[in-house]
Amino acid sequence: MKNFLLIVLVLSIFVSCKNETETLKTITVNYPETNKAVTTDTFFGKTVDDPYRWLEDDRSKETESWVKSQNEVTFGYLDNIPYREELKERLTKLWNYEKIGAPFIEGDYTYFYKNDGLQNQYVIYRYKTGDDPSTASVFLDPNTFKKDGTISLGGTSFSKDGKTLAYAISEGGSDWRKILIMNTETQEIVEDTLVDIKFSGMSWYKNEGFYYSSYDKPKGSELSAKTDQHKVYYHKLGTNQSEDQLIYGGTPDEKHRYIYGSVTNDDNYLVLTPRVSTSGNKLYIKDLTDPNASFVEILNHTDSDSNIIENVGSTLYIMTNLDAPNQKIVTVDATNPAPENWEDFIPETENVLNPSTGGGYFFANYMVDAVSKVLQYDYDGKLVREVKLPGIGSAGGFGAKKEEKELYYSFTNYVTPGSIYKFNIDNGTSELYRKPNIDFNPENFESKQVFYTSKDGTKVPMIITHKKGIKLNGKNPTILYGYGGFNVSLTPSFSIANAVWMEQGGIYAVPNLRGGGEYGKAWHDAGTKLQKQNVFDDFIAAAEYLIIEKYTSSDYLAIRGGSNGGLLVGATMTQRPELMKVALPAVGVLDMLRYHTFTAGAGWAYDYGTAEDSEEMFDYLKGYSPVHNVKEGVEYPATMVTTGDHDDRVVPAHSFKFAAELQSKQSGNNPTLIRIETDAGHGAGTPVSKTIEQYADIYGFTLYNMGFEVLPSKTDEKIKG
Repeated sequence: MKNFLLIVLVLSIFVSCKNETETLKTITVNYPETNKAVTTDTFFGKTVDDPYRWLEDDRSKETESWVKSQNEVTFGYLDNIPYREELKERLTKLWNYEKIGAPFIEGDYTYFYKNDGLQNQYVIYRYKTGDDPSTASVFLDPNTFKKDGTISLGGTSFSKDGKTLAYAISEGGSDWRKILIMNTETQEIVEDTLVDIKFSGMSWYKNEGFYYSSYDKPKGSELSAKTDQHKVYYHKLGTNQSEDQLIYGGTPDEKHRYIYGSVTNDDNYLVLTPRVSTSGNKLYIKDLTDPNASFVEILNHTDSDSNIIENVGSTLYIMTNLDAPNQKIVTVDATNPAPENWEDFIPETENVLNPSTGGGYFFANYMVDAVSKVLQYDYDGKLVREVKLPGIGSAGGFGAKKEEKELYYSFTNYVTPGSIYKFNIDNGTSELYRKPNIDFNPENFESKQVFYTSKDGTKVPMIITHKKGIKLNGKNPTILYGYGGFNVSLTPSFSIANAVWMEQGGIYAVPNLRGGGEYGKAWHDAGTKLQKQNVFDDFIAAAEYLIIEKYTSSDYLAIRGGSNGGLLVGATMTQRPELMKVALPAVGVLDMLRYHTFTAGAGWAYDYGTAEDSEEMFDYLKGYSPVHNVKEGVEYPATMVTTGDHDDRVVPAHSFKFAAELQSKQSGNNPTLIRIETDAGHGAGTPVSKTIEQYADIYGFTLYNMGFEVLPSKTDEKIKG
């Protein structure tokens, strides 16, 4: 075994530019030594060595030193990429445009989010409803929380009268939150800060207090120790957090890893949705008008995702995929709400439903091959109209209070920057409310959807986006991005970073893999547990399609994904290392035998299963777990693993161990680096300045390892030697 590896990256690549031939500079990579201290685990009589277990201790001096050494090597490498600063400058320039969110009314004021361009965090503005919007002033500026922008706003919730705001903050990107309470008239903090809150909403009861969720503070590291007993509390204004009432959770024989409490708009019911995993929930309600009421059971199992989205008096409107994989809305009376009494309100269709309410109507937002179609229904379940959208893409929003006459929705796709439209609820007309003034011309780009065949014959959709007029010669730098898990749907949306990639002549391709939610519960389940390999096969087939159709070739293909998508990249590059030139696993779930022992990871078992479930499940997980499938003597693609030191969703130990395995066993000249962001977590709330730097490094690393001495947009000839 090699504890120390010296790799000289010798790329005999020539780029013809302006009739001059240049040779790529040789970059020497001198990896830090990573000690091995073998820990052995036994599963069903089978032993598994874990030589880098010590890297799981995020509080140790040894881990801290390793992180520092790895970053020195990585940034030393990145500093030698000739056009890294040019990419950063272009990203900065394109990012620098005013971004304004849809307005919303709370109490006497209309609020909106705004970013002047390069502000690290969005600012909340407001004006008196009915006044000219130009009179808006700053209400809450998260950029003042900390100079470098690493304390972010993690959620807001206004009281029913709009006079009090509860808002959560995240420090360094952590999922742990603090909640502050503000008087909206004086803009003063009115109570002590609530602490140690995680995976929580804030749902107000009248104007008296709110429900929130959290775990007990773990023993050991709060960034990696296991947290799997979620609880719902009620905080009454004017009292200390120590007096908060435990509403539900914490029973030793009933472990719920995620429990959320929400109050219906009329303040009549408290709704609880206890979960043991990220999919499936129980469903309970409590009549808040009766002080002696107890919780009424609607569902006592986790075989479906079901939630109350509206009520009129005692009539409940429930969105569910129980016996309806693509989801439907049912009605039932709260006095007898068992499933046998449910009646279809908006029945299941062949497309996946994601409903909302506003202005006295229901808006059924359907995914049709991953793009939006929106239907408007009245409260009798009668179809009013199909909402005419601005184009083919993703529409979101369609929410408003019941008394409002207008609502706002967003529309975007891969070549259309997100715009906001005002919708007249009664007559169904839309008008453009705000279009961003961005230095990007959608007319120069094209985006099309294709369907390709996976290994087992399944048809999978993929959207491919690029500059118009590219040559299908197999030489286009291409990023294949995927996720494939947790019922998450990848729908078309504009990205500044992707725009810069495509400006350079790059192709951006996104397949809708099994494991996602694009075709409902059946599509999700087809990529879980003992069927997880379907997700990797779908991704591999997408890469092969792009190569066969000459969009790109293995020398110009990068694969990228984050979180569960990081697992996707790790599994794909260890199964088919010759298929791509560059691999970019971000904040990935990479140790499949131990993922469930960290923070809330046990809640992911619906998708993955665990190594303790059965010998069959253990063997299956070990068979694809990226950390356990790096093999000695294999030439893996140029790899840059990315993670954050405050990631307590997918702890950075996954990435640390994977990078150590790659550096120890890599054969050939491709670099295997890890970029560890400080004061950053799983991604949410990352300051704009850090995000720009990350993308400049990712794109620079990718293009350099594809053999570009200059940006591909500046040369027509690219010769690999």
